[in-house]
This record gives sequence, C-alpha cells and structure tokens, in this order.
Amino acid sequence: MDSSPFLMFADVGRGLGVVLLAVQAPLLLLLLARLMPGRTRRPPIAPRLSPRTDTTVTVVVATLNEAKRIGPCLEGLMAQTEPMLEVLIVDSRSTDGTRELVEAASARDPRIRLVTDDPLPAGWVGKVWALETGLRQAKGAWVLGIDADTVPAPGLVGAVVDAVEQDGYDVASFSPQFRDQTSSERFVQPAMLVTLVYRCGAAGATQPPPDRVLANGQCFVARRALLEQHGGYAPARASFCDDVTLARHLAAHGARVGFLDGSRIIQVSAYVSLAEMWREWGRSFDLKDATPMWRRWLDVALVWSAQALPLPLLIVLGAIMASGGAPSTTMLVEALVLVNASALLVRLMMLAALRQSYAERGWPFWLSWLTDIAAAWRLTLSTARTPTRWRGRQYDTLVTDGAN
Repeated sequence: MDSSPFLMFADVGRGLGVVLLAVQAPLLLLLLARLMPGRTRRPPIAPRLSPRTDTTVTVVVATLNEAKRIGPCLEGLMAQTEPMLEVLIVDSRSTDGTRELVEAASARDPRIRLVTDDPLPAGWVGKVWALETGLRQAKGAWVLGIDADTVPAPGLVGAVVDAVEQDGYDVASFSPQFRDQTSSERFVQPAMLVTLVYRCGAAGATQPPPDRVLANGQCFVARRALLEQHGGYAPARASFCDDVTLARHLAAHGARVGFLDGSRIIQVSAYVSLAEMWREWGRSFDLKDATPMWRRWLDVALVWSAQALPLPLLIVLGAIMASGGAPSTTMLVEALVLVNASALLVRLMMLAALRQSYAERGWPFWLSWLTDIAAAWRLTLSTARTPTRWRGRQYDTLVTDGAN
C-alpha cells in the first residue's frame, strides 16, 4: 500500500503544529504580561455615605428615547448628597416620554435640570455632542458622565471623587456591575467582556501606556478645567467608543487616567436581550476609533489564540495522543498541550476574577467560557466593519481623528 498520502498528511499536521506553537506561545506570554498587574489591582470602590462640601460635581446624562430605562438612574441620582451640585439631563428631543420623566424628577429635586441640545453638528456622534452640551453648562469642579441605563448607588458621587483624588488621577472611569441579564446574555456577554480584559488589562490595575488605557463612559469623571483645556469632548466627537478615545487622548497629553472597579457603586442594565447586546455592544467593543488597525488585528489574533482556540485544540490534541501519534510529533504535541492548557487555566481563573461584576451569575456565567469562539467571532466582525448606525441615528460621513 502506498503510504505517501499518509506521510504527506503527517507532514502537513506537523507543519500546522509548528505554526500554532510559534503563534500561540508568544501571544500567551504577551497576555500574561498584560494580566500580571491585575494581581495587585485596587479593590472595588466603596460608596461614600457622608457628604463632602469641599468640592462640587456636575452630573451629565445624555438621553435619546430612554423612558424605559432612565427611571432607576434618576432615583439613584436623587439619592446622592454633596458634592453633587447639579444633574444636567441633556436630551436630544426624545419622543417616548423621557422628557416628561425628567421634568417630574426635576419637580422633586431641583438639582435635576432638563437641557435640550442644539441640532447635531456635522462630524459629531449624538451622545458625544450631548456630553459637550452638558460640559458647556456645567458649574461643578468635576464633570461626571452617567449613562441613562445605569443605577447609581447612594454615595457614588462622593466615592468617585475620593477615588480619583486618593490616587492622583485627573480622569477616571469605573467598571459597573451588570444586572438584570437574561440567561443567554450571562452565557455570552462575560466571554465578550474577557476579550476587553485580554486586550487592555483589568480594572484597578496599574495605569497602562496611553494607547492601552481602557475607559467606561457609563461612569466617567474628569476635572472640568482639564476637559476645557483639551477642547471638551471634541477629541472624541466622531467616535463610537468615545469614552476610550477621550481617555487615551487625555493620557497621551499628560493626564493621569484611571480605570477602577466600580461594581459596588454603579450597576447597569444595558440591554434587554442577547440579540440587542450582540448587535449594540458588539458594534464598537473592538475600540476601532481609539486603536490603530494593526493593533486591533493583533488583539484579534491574541483573543483567538489565547481565549477561543485552546479548548478545541486540547480536544484535538487529546485525540492525537490517545491514538498514539507518530513518535516524531510527541514533543510538538506535548508543547502544544502545555501552551493550550495554560491558556485555558488562565481563562477559567478569569471567571473568579470577574464574578463580582455580575449581580446574577448561575450556571450561564460559570459556563460562559464555552462561548469564547462566539466572542472571538464577534470581535472579528466588529474589527472588520465600520458602523454607520448608533442609538437610532444614521452616520454615513463621520471621519475619525484617530486610529486608522
């Protein structure tokens, strides 16, 4: 029997194994270097329940048809004490009852004020323009951007100012605790969140280089004078990941920018279904407006290599070892098993690290590592596509400043 086809197949398999090892081993080392600072990360920020009178904070909330989600946010803001000076709800002409809800809240708490932004200028994303409008009317020494789908805990405002002052930050944002997720969201969204940690590091860790800074616009605080000095929100005016774009711009110009664990001070219920989360968050979580193209694709390669492929590769490698593969490939297979088993172990450890970021967990959260391939595929799609629609608005002519 002619064995040449089998020899050819074996040669191809060895060649593929060598390529995998040459790619996976250095990317795993890169991942470990990114995650290492997280070992000593700052614990979650605790609420400050006593007032502060030595500074002031303006809270800005951008809204467009948020009637179904803004109620808990308004209640949480009304529970804040000093240093919160005012709450500017900057609305872009909502038609679903959002304005009426804000006006009712304003009647209960005069610190809350409804502001209507001017028509959207060319080259601006709607949310960023609303934040800029709020900044121009703000009176506080600090400006705190809060999303309408968040639930601020009592003591949030004082806590964020305490945190930035204690660590000497000029700007900081805070990762939330996710709540009210469906089982399917808890099965998939944590895997997508892990791709962010793999690409940018953990919340509360040592400040990374400016081009690796991560931010969360759901709770983003900055010194008002610093924002005004750098043109307000204009550096991120055309960005769908405006929080990261602005944070990296400020960090690159010398500001100290922090990304801290806010799971005890703010919750978020952003989406109502897996499909909405897949579409809306997946559209921008590649951070394309703040990251050079070559680095985005390097991150895609890292996520596939260290997060998505280890489990299926270990299954294949286990089958090869069980079948008693050729002795010439034994060392190669063992090296691949070591690399992929190490990557899988790191991935499973991420579940423990992220557990406090979810108000409800259950089996979907603990098994979310099984959806890593789906998360890597969504990141790939997001990286390859340029979004043109966001929060009901169509954007066909945006030109970003940055990162392509």
